[in-house]
Amino acid sequence: MKNRIIHICLLVAAMGIFAPDASAQRKRTSTKRTTTKKASTNKSNTGNAAALTAAPAQDTVPAAPPVEQELDLGTNRKSLRNDNAIERNLVKERIPLTYEHIREDDAVYRQRLWREIDIHEKMNLPFLYKADDDNGNQRFINIILGALKSGELTAFNPIDDRFTTPITMREITEQLVGKPKVESIPDWDKDPDGSLGIMKDTTIINMFNAEEVEKYWVKEDVVFDKESSRLHVRILGIAPLKTIKNSDGSFRDVTPLFWVYYPDMRPLLARYEAYNGKNYGARMSWEELFESRMFASRIIKSTMDNPSDQMIAGYIKDPILRLLEGDNMKEKIFNYEQDLWSY
Repeated sequence: MKNRIIHICLLVAAMGIFAPDASAQRKRTSTKRTTTKKASTNKSNTGNAAALTAAPAQDTVPAAPPVEQELDLGTNRKSLRNDNAIERNLVKERIPLTYEHIREDDAVYRQRLWREIDIHEKMNLPFLYKADDDNGNQRFINIILGALKSGELTAFNPIDDRFTTPITMREITEQLVGKPKVESIPDWDKDPDGSLGIMKDTTIINMFNAEEVEKYWVKEDVVFDKESSRLHVRILGIAPLKTIKNSDGSFRDVTPLFWVYYPDMRPLLARYEAYNGKNYGARMSWEELFESRMFASRIIKSTMDNPSDQMIAGYIKDPILRLLEGDNMKEKIFNYEQDLWSY
């Protein structure tokens, strides 16, 4: 009996000892759970706040870049065989002759002239020649534009003729063909019969038309060198003119596109042959054509008796009288040279 009582007492004592440990463990577990819940609550609140203060989503698809107009001068297709009965290497090796030096003190007479070349005149037919060769199209305007596009030449703004402001090929292209235009046209793919009226945007790009360049301006100096007793004519610049027409297609006016410094052009023009309909085998280069004065032109401006620096069209309205005034200037220069040899 005593032994049973002792066992019961020991069992009750043991239960009393382990009870506080279990309650402590329960408290710890509940505390950890509460802390975890608080942390998760704080994290979720922080995430919601960040989501509320975040910047609105942006479109990740980039906008279509604007279409830039490019001047299409055609494809330069070279011959894969010798396209001549003889080996022609002289054209590739041609270089212009160096100008004779003229001292400033020896230039006893100097006048500046501006001439206009009309390519439709019979003597100026080489400017209309548009055949293709290994070095590209042989039309004069294409030769100049091809050199400008490749960076071999520099074009200058026609705001003046003193070669002060270079212009880029993009500006020249805009003058020649204009800027691309965006217009709405019917979308025949989505609306074959046009009943729904679905439209789509399309970009219209104009093509370069070399026929619009019908005239050229040439700026030159006429100098008499007393040392060699010669009258020298030195070309300084060339400017192609674009023809402007009215809405009905009639002629309105011409405007210069750009100026090119002629001494920079001479090595280029020496590599291109000018058209000669009389003798295909004895063609001259473009540089020889200009230096030999093998072109027809009329004087449109001069420094002779022109203190106001006006073109002839500025003070003479009649076109026939303008031609006569230009011939009069030409005759004055000729008479000056001839009078030097009078005895």
